Amino acid sequence: MADLPGYVRACLHTGKLASLAILVSGGIVLQILACALYNNWWPMLTVIMYVILPMPLFFFAGSDGYSLLSESDNSWVNATKFLTGASAVGSIAIPVILKHAGVISWGAMAMEISSFFVFVLAIMCYIRMTDEEDYGGF
Repeated sequence: MADLPGYVRACLHTGKLASLAILVSGGIVLQILACALYNNWWPMLTVIMYVILPMPLFFFAGSDGYSLLSESDNSWVNATKFLTGASAVGSIAIPVILKHAGVISWGAMAMEISSFFVFVLAIMCYIRMTDEEDYGGF
């Protein structure tokens, strides 16, 4: 890919950004549809977890993002991993608990969980995109 002209690489990069935008907006649409179709706005509680999810990364990890992917003896990095994992589990647990309590229906729970997996897919694609740019590939 290094022999491609700059404008072709920029065009391909724009397509990747557009696909990420479509994934994220699809996750948001699923989140809102889970509430609007069933006329029950309790599933919006998972938005709190989506807001809390990156906070440990912002506060504790700093600029060294690769330390989260490796084994570390740093207690701040370990606390970040734990809090991020707890928030991610909460994003799945909230709709399941609401369904178990009889507050939401099966369809709303399925849309909430599928919204979570669409967001996770978008994050994984973003990480892959940034890793390719760091190593000079495309």
